[in-house]
Amino acid sequence: MKAPYFFGYGSLVNRATHAYPEAQTATLTGWRRAWVRARERDDLVFLTAVSDPAARISGLIAAVPNADWVALDARETGYRRRDATEAVTHAAKDAESIAVYAIDPRDMRREGQHHILLSYLDVVVQGFLTEFGEEGVADFFATTSGWDTPVLDDRAKPQYPRAQILTPSETALVDHHLDRVKAAL
Repeated sequence: MKAPYFFGYGSLVNRATHAYPEAQTATLTGWRRAWVRARERDDLVFLTAVSDPAARISGLIAAVPNADWVALDARETGYRRRDATEAVTHAAKDAESIAVYAIDPRDMRREGQHHILLSYLDVVVQGFLTEFGEEGVADFFATTSGWDTPVLDDRAKPQYPRAQILTPSETALVDHHLDRVKAAL
């Protein structure tokens, strides 16, 4: 029996944050990445995939052994798992179905004060750097909307539960791109 796969476009790109097997790079067409405020937490924003026929984003697919979605669904709380099989380009020979997690538009909020956790962004960028190199990091920033959201510098005491330690060059790369998109720290 073939295992289903997921497509990750944020922290799931960083293999250090999970142990899902058969991970490999892939592209999701017809979706774009965005920072959005969700009902789940009023003070934070989350990366989500938003339907957009003109867009495509890079990410990682990985198998979900025995179709056991319980742990991944718990990790992705606040998101809905949606079928994306036909929208994902990949080289996996046994990926029969592929799901993507996205925040339902009805759960998105526009008002209020909210911020991006820098410890979360660090994890995402570290994953993109490992998988796609510096060009992939630049593409992540270019294909993600919502950079007008303030960034909370929590590096000294990370609030993100899967925070990773970055090298000085990884930290400088994140900071460089935040400066380039004029994000407010």
